[in-house]
Amino acid sequence: MAGKRGNQTVRGMIQSMTVICAFAGVIYFFIPHDDSLDPIQPVDYSVELTTARRAAPYPVAAPAGLPAGWKPTSVTFRREDGHAWHIGFLDPDGQYVAVEQSTEPPRKYVPRVTQQAAPTERTQQVAGESWQRWEGPKYDALVRADKGSTTVVTGTASYERLAQMAAALDARPGASPSPAPPAS
Repeated sequence: MAGKRGNQTVRGMIQSMTVICAFAGVIYFFIPHDDSLDPIQPVDYSVELTTARRAAPYPVAAPAGLPAGWKPTSVTFRREDGHAWHIGFLDPDGQYVAVEQSTEPPRKYVPRVTQQAAPTERTQQVAGESWQRWEGPKYDALVRADKGSTTVVTGTASYERLAQMAAALDARPGASPSPAPPAS
């Protein structure tokens, strides 16, 4: 009798799995989904930017006047982590570009947000300001240390795109950010 009971348990498990798989197949085929849509939705960062500008002890920078094709994808402000401001974008070529700012010391902060990039001897002039170039295995960066804060423009994009973002940065309190593209 024990052998028969064990066979019933296995048989019942197989029947249950068949019903579950059939149900999942019906859901997959009859619920509409469009694989051609872009899975990355733009974010509106205006509220976080206003909050950061009120709370941070340094002028918080955000891009103003970026050309079409830049998509904001992430934003955070962490007061408890050196007043760290982050805003991430995809550039028109689909490469990642982020603006990072903090009161944390540059020698500690920059390698962390650039995923272990290291300083080079080269600088780059962007909108009349000198930025230090950092190179890394994953991200490159343009870095500028100001009084009390460090600004980093980093990502997988070319230095040309990083410079384009750096040139668009505006830290004036009343400056309005580049508009987020409409959700598609």
